[in-house]
Amino acid sequence: IKDWKTRLSYFLQNSSNSNKRKSKKAGKYRNYFRPSPEEAQLWSEAFDELLANKYGLAAFRAFLKSEFCEENIEFWLACEDFKKTKSPQKLTSKAKKIYNDFIEKEAPKEINIDFQTKNLIAQNIQDATHTCFSAAQKRVYSLMENNSYPRFLESQFYQELCKKTPISRAAQGT
Repeated sequence: IKDWKTRLSYFLQNSSNSNKRKSKKAGKYRNYFRPSPEEAQLWSEAFDELLANKYGLAAFRAFLKSEFCEENIEFWLACEDFKKTKSPQKLTSKAKKIYNDFIEKEAPKEINIDFQTKNLIAQNIQDATHTCFSAAQKRVYSLMENNSYPRFLESQFYQELCKKTPISRAAQGT
């Protein structure tokens, strides 16, 4: 668990630092706090609940890192960012970066997708559209939801987040 806490604090700190830089421009700053056991338990209701929560996403990312498959969440997040891109020039350059990082053979963070999907992406990135990674993103999402997510919910780290800490008599003031 100590290793988990170290990894999670690393992800939260890095996320927090990058958000601090961005948020100074926007005039906002969001702290990352350990969720209540009730909030953490909501993550078990749906995979999307986990991904929508910043702390939950960081916890899941740390879990995937411990299982040596963090490229899946990194690819999914890169695709989410890619779909928000407005500029056609940026769309093409981001598509090529995603392809180089995650799709091509021997890519540094190569994801596990079938040959046909890889070929289709290779053909489509020349004229990149917001949907050129959709099939691969769905496949990776499904892989995480059906394999990694259930293991995360069973992990000791997640179980600790869901535990209610008993209130001691000293804390009650009696």
